[in-house]
Amino acid sequence: MIPAIRGTHDILPGEIERWQHAEQVIRDVCARYGYREIRTPVIEREELFAKGTGETTDIVQKEMYAFKDKGGERVTLRPEATPSMVRAYVEHALEQALPTVKLFGFGPMFRYERPQKGRYRQFHQLDVEVFGVSDATLDAEVIEMAAALVHGLGIEEAELVVNSVGCRECRPGFSRALLEALGERRADLCADCRRRSETNPLRIFDCKVPACQPIVDALPHSTDYLCEACAAHFAATTAQLTALELDYRVSHRLVRGLDYYARTTFEVLGSALGAQNALLGGGRYDGLVRQLGGPDRAGIGFAAGMERLVLAMPEGAGAPVPDAFVVALGETARPAAHVLARDLRHAGVTTLVDYDARSLRAQMKRADRSGARRVLILGDDELARGEVTVKDMESGEQAAVARAEVVQRMSG
Repeated sequence: MIPAIRGTHDILPGEIERWQHAEQVIRDVCARYGYREIRTPVIEREELFAKGTGETTDIVQKEMYAFKDKGGERVTLRPEATPSMVRAYVEHALEQALPTVKLFGFGPMFRYERPQKGRYRQFHQLDVEVFGVSDATLDAEVIEMAAALVHGLGIEEAELVVNSVGCRECRPGFSRALLEALGERRADLCADCRRRSETNPLRIFDCKVPACQPIVDALPHSTDYLCEACAAHFAATTAQLTALELDYRVSHRLVRGLDYYARTTFEVLGSALGAQNALLGGGRYDGLVRQLGGPDRAGIGFAAGMERLVLAMPEGAGAPVPDAFVVALGETARPAAHVLARDLRHAGVTTLVDYDARSLRAQMKRADRSGARRVLILGDDELARGEVTVKDMESGEQAAVARAEVVQRMSG
């Protein structure tokens, strides 16, 4: 046997239904907030992520599946979706085509990192983006929608965390303050943090190494170094979150791991996933569209790992429940049972049928295991009377229904 590649996984029957349920909930929520679905390629030019995600990020430096194709061009399997969404927004002039550019999409992403619970080398991501609106009320709306999405999936144990990382004007001052506060303790940091301190000091807050945590916890807070405009924007965002009756916590450690974030950042954390507890996260990236060759347009969005969302959903969510299970008794009844199953399916009734000539007891046991709401029994006696015996599996009640009426009764 040739096994699956490490860090990939098959989504099997019994689990795929949870995914389908999650995707349908997400589509319904996005539609209510005015988002349109988009699908971008899995493979993109490498420079898109070098410029967009950031040359100094771990994603670009360590984790991308990047290679030279047969035409000699440097390409990569996308490690995240936002640069691809920005490219599509610019390339297809979507601001001319849509009244407000609100986009969402699903798809596989690829990062060469250590597999762990809810994290794979090929993983699936929901991406939500809005372009062209800089007002703080949109920040709050996007955050509120993210919380509504998590709630819609039945995930009750979740916490909303927000922060502001400032802009290009005020962030350099904060970076200098971080380095000054680190001082000689920089030598006590892990190798990744020492490297980050030289390339992007804010990313020290992303560190999960236990020995670094006391040092990181003692560092200055970004909100204390915001310029007047960024401070006003963050105050307006949190005020609107309060008006929307959302519980949230401000965390100075929330800077997100990508270079393009500016001002608002946020995450929704779940309690069912252990240390890797982020269900979704995102923020504002007002300079990214221009950085990738487009007009100077604002942007904000978030991404959610589908594997984590599905893991955090309550047990039984999305489980398929057949409407009917047709039981045939005797060789004469079997062809008629399959005709009945076809008629029910054409009427929109989810129907299972036994394909083996089993006993009534064996077929009823299989029907019970399937979770079907009703069992329709068809034998020689029923055929002679032109009837079907219908049994409600929850109440145990059963009744004879005319064959000519049973499809309408079941689909009504």
